[in-house]
Amino acid sequence: MTALHDAHALVIGIADYANIRKLPKVRDAEDLAAALVDPALCGYDPKNATVLLDGDATREKIRAGFETLKDRCDAESTVFLYFSGHGGQVNQGPNKGQYLLPVEVVYPGDEDLARTAISGAEFTAALNAIKAKRLTAVLDCCHAGGIGEPKDIVPAARVDPGLSDDYLNVLKAGTGRVIISATRGTDPAYVREGAKYGVFTGHFLDGLRGAARGDGGVIRILDLYTYVQQKVITDQPNQRPVLKVELEDNYPIALYQGGKAPAPTPAERPADGFAYDAFISYRQQEPDKTWVRKRLVPRLKAEGLKVFIDFRLGAPIVTEMERAVLQSRYTVGVLSPNYLKNNFNDLESILAEHIGLEQSQLRFIGVMREPCKPRLGIRARYYLDMTDEDEFEAAVDRLVAQIRQSPDIERIEG
Repeated sequence: MTALHDAHALVIGIADYANIRKLPKVRDAEDLAAALVDPALCGYDPKNATVLLDGDATREKIRAGFETLKDRCDAESTVFLYFSGHGGQVNQGPNKGQYLLPVEVVYPGDEDLARTAISGAEFTAALNAIKAKRLTAVLDCCHAGGIGEPKDIVPAARVDPGLSDDYLNVLKAGTGRVIISATRGTDPAYVREGAKYGVFTGHFLDGLRGAARGDGGVIRILDLYTYVQQKVITDQPNQRPVLKVELEDNYPIALYQGGKAPAPTPAERPADGFAYDAFISYRQQEPDKTWVRKRLVPRLKAEGLKVFIDFRLGAPIVTEMERAVLQSRYTVGVLSPNYLKNNFNDLESILAEHIGLEQSQLRFIGVMREPCKPRLGIRARYYLDMTDEDEFEAAVDRLVAQIRQSPDIERIEG
């Protein structure tokens, strides 16, 4: 595998602003674009990648980039859009709204900003016009001038830096949409003095270069975000990336080191005292029953995992549920239309989620066996798509790797 099929990218990086305060000169956009089109890394076809840096990142060229994505992509495409530069919020008056700032933006007043910037409404419309099955937009819109020193966007009291969380929610509207912001709208994103990359994009690049999980020879979007989020928070606790999603599966965003399989996960179990590696929560009727007992569980046991699947005869069901959740490192919910109809299965997932929140741990893993729409508490978590039988082995490898990790949030890495 040398190229990611039908994948397109638009990478925009602006530091050398013509009329407002410049940003630290880093190689975020340049090296991100290079990683995307590298056949030994992400595998995007260079013909499908547009890069706009500094003087080329004008309002009209950015608009043209949006149009190119709209014209090239169809319902089966993968789109990656990256913007590194100033973003701002006008919080009052007739020009109230969100803005991405191109290189030539002018700001003696709000009217000039609105006239020369790309409004949030325009950006939202541009994303909505791209009919891609998988669209990821990464926004690094608020940098810092040095260690611990946030940089203002422009010298004006009525414009706040960055993009608001409410606006990020608007951007994610539509199936198969992932919006990632380098930081919360109220916080800065940091660039250390003399650093080659900003804190966020540095870790994002590391993930694309192979540090994030790559089961089945691909890097999936939620695995990449999990890796980046944990690294950024550890590196700079005052910066917290934001994820907004509306998607049905954890889709591939790039090849993993050109499509090669990652090194096998060590077989050792964490020394955390759990009697079982996983409790399998599933609907005990067909077709779920046969798939779990004849397909999934034997595969997990073949990897040396200790699996809780059967309750003790004669024991109260609710007591057994509690024992299964408490004694297992993870509860694996096998999601299907049948699962969602069963109140006992729902209770098992709720117990696992509750103990996870109580102990600051990740204790529930959703496995999508058949297409369905779980309740919000499950949809808000990253679940594993196992609806495609052809990808069963890669999906099980990924599940096994997660089950072998500690559930402690601060210790989990992608």
